[in-house]
Amino acid sequence: MNSGSSGGGGGSSSRRPWPTTTGVTGSGKRIQKEMKELDSHPPPLSSAGPIADNLYHWLATFLPPPGTPYQGGLFFLEIIFPADYPFNPPKVVFKTRIFHCNVDSSGNVNLDILKNGWSPALTISKVLLALTTLFLTPDPYNALVPGIAQLYLNDRKRHDQLAAEWTLRFAK
Repeated sequence: MNSGSSGGGGGSSSRRPWPTTTGVTGSGKRIQKEMKELDSHPPPLSSAGPIADNLYHWLATFLPPPGTPYQGGLFFLEIIFPADYPFNPPKVVFKTRIFHCNVDSSGNVNLDILKNGWSPALTISKVLLALTTLFLTPDPYNALVPGIAQLYLNDRKRHDQLAAEWTLRFAK
């Protein structure tokens, strides 16, 4: 709807810095292809799709794997694709609070494939699978929250207890 830039009121929810489905670009076609792949072969324990008519702004739901302190929770993630996707990674943010050394209090995720390890060959399905791995094996040596990482390394039982309590409190 908005073409060109306007100098008005930063943060208006009606402004979109990315294309919508009405003007599908090369990146939009790639996202549509991934959306069809997700529909036909969804990764275990998760789902994702566009919010309203915006191919570049998705909501994902994620059920952590059994056997983790997060099991039984339902986590929501926001996925924002850059205009030059797949050449740059999407931004993935947890909207549900979580006690995890690789997720900060703002929901930002420290996952290599969402940064330096990104490749255009990767897809959202693979990102969701990588998140499953992060739940199974946190990476305390590349933590966004050092205090949680230290607890994970030094008192795993207490770490798991707190992670389970947070899951009950915020992800049920």
